[in-house]
Amino acid sequence: MVGLNSRDLHVVYASDDKFAEILGVSLVSLYENNTEMDEIHIYVLDSGISDVNKKRLRSISEKYDRESISFISARDISKILSMNVNTDRGSLSQYARLFVSRDLPETLERVLYLDCDIIINDSLYDLWNLDLMGKTIATLKDAFSKQYRKNIELQPNDIMFNSGVMLIDMKKWKEKNIEKKLLSFIKRHKGVIQQGDQGALNAVLSRDTYCFHPRFNSVTIFYDFTYEEMLAYRKPVDFYSKKEVKQAVEHPVIIHYTTSFTSARPWIEGSRHPYKGKWLYYKARSPWADDPLWRAKKPGGLKGIYIKLSQRLPRRAMICFSSLLQVYGRPFVYRLRYFVK
Repeated sequence: MVGLNSRDLHVVYASDDKFAEILGVSLVSLYENNTEMDEIHIYVLDSGISDVNKKRLRSISEKYDRESISFISARDISKILSMNVNTDRGSLSQYARLFVSRDLPETLERVLYLDCDIIINDSLYDLWNLDLMGKTIATLKDAFSKQYRKNIELQPNDIMFNSGVMLIDMKKWKEKNIEKKLLSFIKRHKGVIQQGDQGALNAVLSRDTYCFHPRFNSVTIFYDFTYEEMLAYRKPVDFYSKKEVKQAVEHPVIIHYTTSFTSARPWIEGSRHPYKGKWLYYKARSPWADDPLWRAKKPGGLKGIYIKLSQRLPRRAMICFSSLLQVYGRPFVYRLRYFVK
């Protein structure tokens, strides 16, 4: 049973074979910075990880003298719903986390879900023992405008969150039939969900989430823009204070290398992320230490044109232009996609 001052940590990831290396680096950082934990249980929702990479991942837990990783075959959302389901972000493997209530041990009362593109920079003790204030999950309040909320049936001032770090009360998740509600929402929207699985999670859990301090999920947008630029670019609803975001940048517990049109992630050649060195530090201690960094893919189509244009514009003009596309353009495009389908 999880209670205050628990040192028995349960963490779940979801990965396919492509991201096995990124998962491995995250695991190294988790073990290195949580030596005070009595037990660390790792569950991986597996969407086709090769035997070679599973062996590499298991070698990490062995190296740190921790319990062996539990690989759980990920469920295919498209097969379960008998329809094509859009990803929007990441791969279809991300949808596997929607089934935590049936795939993780039945006795588990609390679990910490982490995306693979994460470095644990400090102890997770405080996050793991966080009081959820009666809510089902705890997450980071995300910087999205009111327009996004319309597409997932939320009110203008409802919370939108980043689902890359979720502390989940498994008992409440089951009692409230969260999985059933998620599947029902996806089916009702014909598998076309703004932001994919994250959009569905927001639609169902917006009013049932406790927003923790941004130090527990320090995302790339905090680094790519000043606080004032971020507000102008994203026009978020009821966001964190400038002081809180500054603390998240300077003293992150979790560094989340989210995608950004202005910078590359640290495993890609040419990355300039201020915490790139942190990721490389843990990579050097992983079974992928000698593997080369990934080559950047040049985006084509409208996205490629947009990125080239944004690089040539003065910064203020770039932010204004990007804001129009982010705040109004993307939500409008998804509305069209829904009605076309």
